[in-house]
Amino acid sequence: MNQTIRITCQIVLIASLLGCTEEPPGLIAEGAQLELVSDQFEFTEGPATAPGGDVYFTDQPNNRIHRWNAATGEITVYMEPAGRANGLYWDNQGNLLAAADEKFELWRIHPDREVEVLTDSYQGAHLNGPNDMWVHPDGTIYFTDPYYQRPYWERQEKEIEAEQVYRIPPSGGAPLLAATGLVQPNGIIGTPDGKNLYVADIGNSMTYRYDILDDRTLENPTLLITQGSDGMTLDEQGNLYLTGRGVDVYSPQGKHLLHIDVPESWTANITFGGTEGKTLFITAMDSVYTLEMNVAGMYWQPN
Repeated sequence: MNQTIRITCQIVLIASLLGCTEEPPGLIAEGAQLELVSDQFEFTEGPATAPGGDVYFTDQPNNRIHRWNAATGEITVYMEPAGRANGLYWDNQGNLLAAADEKFELWRIHPDREVEVLTDSYQGAHLNGPNDMWVHPDGTIYFTDPYYQRPYWERQEKEIEAEQVYRIPPSGGAPLLAATGLVQPNGIIGTPDGKNLYVADIGNSMTYRYDILDDRTLENPTLLITQGSDGMTLDEQGNLYLTGRGVDVYSPQGKHLLHIDVPESWTANITFGGTEGKTLFITAMDSVYTLEMNVAGMYWQPN
């Protein structure tokens, strides 16, 4: 037993008289502090990491998608206008997916910035407003569809009463219902092996884990954490990062590991970026922040 573990065990023993358990290594890099990258936005959301570590994120009120350069830290405008994009995610062919809720659409943005509208409706009714998404290894797209009344909409009520999770098969076509029975699904992320999907029901302060079956339907919803989330990500250890009042980190079994304070009234979303994949990139209100970690993101990949 090394010195650090011995000291930790002594503290635990004195405090609880219950014995000694070795604490897992710290997730945050030694000496690292939350760093403000920029506060020149109106409301940041939807960070998605490109190969090599650059992060693309949205400023929905200003109708822009921005790019953060992992090597230089420079932020530039990638697309404007951007369909009032909220959540972003990369598909398996290197196209940027965007939850463009100006017209309740899900976009595929090709490398030449050509926009392909994947869907805007379910069974003849306009979607509530696609919010966040995740892509299965086989190309199936899962996305959440909560209802948040936007000031730029003419409509004032839902066309689809239920707020649900949908999937689009790899071949494309109309969305299929993937998960229902939720109050307001928002954050979503799956495991790289394609076996499990996490969905945060922010309207009911719950986060569930689903089994993904061979036909890509979802089964066996398991309540994992009694906390919702706006956005979420996974690190290479399988720990789940939830956002809202700062950032909370949970083990794959749902044990709370860490809280990261963010000096904003709301923390919207999160991903891992940077040249080594160990930079936690956080969108919060009018700002973006970074925090250096000891772990890389589960989905980070080199160029």
